[in-house]
Amino acid sequence: MAPISTNNKPLVSNASAYDVIVIGAGLQGCATALNLVQRKQQVLLLEKKTAGRGASGVNAGGVRRLNRDPAEIPLSLAAMELWHRIEKIVDYDCGFRPSGQIKIAENDADMRKLEARAKLAHNLGYTHEELVDAGEMRRLVPAAAGHCVGALVSRRDGFAEPYRTTRAFCAKAVQLGATLIEHSPVTAIERKHHLWRVRCGDTAYEAPIVVNSSGAWGNRIAAMIGDTIPLQAEAPTMMVTQRVSRFLDPVVGLASRKLSFKQMPNGSVVIGGGHRSRLDMTTERIVIDFRKLMISAQTVTDVFPFMESVPVVRCWAGIEGIMPDQIPVIGPSPSAPGIFHAFGFSAHGFQLGPIVGKIMADLVTEGRTEFSIEPFRADRFTSE
Repeated sequence: MAPISTNNKPLVSNASAYDVIVIGAGLQGCATALNLVQRKQQVLLLEKKTAGRGASGVNAGGVRRLNRDPAEIPLSLAAMELWHRIEKIVDYDCGFRPSGQIKIAENDADMRKLEARAKLAHNLGYTHEELVDAGEMRRLVPAAAGHCVGALVSRRDGFAEPYRTTRAFCAKAVQLGATLIEHSPVTAIERKHHLWRVRCGDTAYEAPIVVNSSGAWGNRIAAMIGDTIPLQAEAPTMMVTQRVSRFLDPVVGLASRKLSFKQMPNGSVVIGGGHRSRLDMTTERIVIDFRKLMISAQTVTDVFPFMESVPVVRCWAGIEGIMPDQIPVIGPSPSAPGIFHAFGFSAHGFQLGPIVGKIMADLVTEGRTEFSIEPFRADRFTSE
């Protein structure tokens, strides 16, 4: 993939050089910038490090409708339709493989839990989640241990390559006219007449609209304009093994234990599931918690016993913003006109990125969106 060109244009006049400033070049920000430039908006995309450097580039890459919070399901379904034509959107297939996602029950209690989930989804009118018995589960995941008794499946789900996906959205936005400025952390946001002035150190940029898509730093940016949003920064940890012979197609999770388990096209196995490492947000330093990795490894070998002899070759963690209710903030600021938020995706925002970009562009250019975003409002923890 070709490098993304940048253009540092400090604003020095009183006139607005941009229609919209997007803060944060993760997937949500890049998808927002792309949708805005497609609507003829002049967009500045600001990034404190480099595009895709944060959680958007180092997550598990799950493209998942399975087991979503009910509030997210409409967005997830719409996003999946975009994923199935992703190459037409960003001129790159993003490594998307619709291999399916499956959540396995390890015992009868797990199976009852999955039955309740399937009933909930079906009662809401959704049919993408399918309860399957042990025989079908084993056909889909033949290497699963003998104690596994069934599963919940979403067959059109899958996975993609997070970093390359984010860079593809960024490159397409820049190609169509967005201005990307990297290594520019935002230090202040001020109201100046009808414009917002966004400061990056000694440099300032102005626009009437600002979109805050700054991930684990989203609450800090929100605080600059008077919004108090309870976000917790955490560091989900991943592992990858050496290459092994092909044994798995779908992405595997478990009904009651933390696991995200997939085999990549090159044969390596990527293992996640939400175990956290130790994070110091002051220095943005992460210390891998190997005790948590041992728990993750034990889970893997319980369900896939042959993995016990497969070496782990690398582990890493990314900084992610977690909301108390595990669903994101999407929508306008409750206190600052012209400010919009899209952050706090709580370690499951990758699949939603393409549709969130459309929703934010809808809000900016039309003042509304076809999707219900009331559950994601920024003041849901503080309003009466």
